[in-house]
Amino acid sequence: MRPSLRGGRPSAAAVGAAAVVAVVLAALLVWSLRPSGASVPSDFGARPRAQEPTAGPSFGVHDSGPGEAENASGPVPEPTALRVPRISLDARLQSVGVKDDGTVEIPDSAGQAGWYRYGPAPGAPAGSAVLIGHVDDRTGDLGAFAKLYGVRKGDDATVAREDAPPVRYKVTAREVVDKDRLPDEVFRRHGRPVLTLVTCAPPYDRERGGYQRNLLVYAVPVQERGQG
Repeated sequence: MRPSLRGGRPSAAAVGAAAVVAVVLAALLVWSLRPSGASVPSDFGARPRAQEPTAGPSFGVHDSGPGEAENASGPVPEPTALRVPRISLDARLQSVGVKDDGTVEIPDSAGQAGWYRYGPAPGAPAGSAVLIGHVDDRTGDLGAFAKLYGVRKGDDATVAREDAPPVRYKVTAREVVDKDRLPDEVFRRHGRPVLTLVTCAPPYDRERGGYQRNLLVYAVPVQERGQG
């Protein structure tokens, strides 16, 4: 039986990875009504695994509100922007959750991206921080995350945060998966931290609801000098 995500903020029983996977895919596919004409991007690297949980909380279900995932020193600051300089990706971020109909919220503007606020935030000590963006919009214009088709292994990515230093990442992997095979690791709340970027990928099939695959880009934190 599939948990319900209706009613705004998910209940403890409604934040399972399977349910989140379903609503993310539904929102991304419904938005994109026209094909972008891009070819399927190639995979590279290996998807980061959780391995052993890192020190600190597991980021399982908790009673904190959006943006209040706790670490040892208090709430993790909310992300405000994502930048990947080599591909000229510069997108403002807004927090997103789920709508009353059970689908994940996606920013209205194709030039913005959303941080899934019921999971870890970028900079949290554990889990996968998920950012979701459009590949195009209803007019066929490219969205902010269309530039992820050109990302390479080793590219620098930076997440700006509210009233906190930015978090630096290094891209390590990219993969394209079928819309019904989004890995459970994408929404994990434990294990080593990773930034996961999600958008749509070809083929596009209007009769079947839009894009049939998802592009996933993974990046791991860069340890600053003098730390650790």
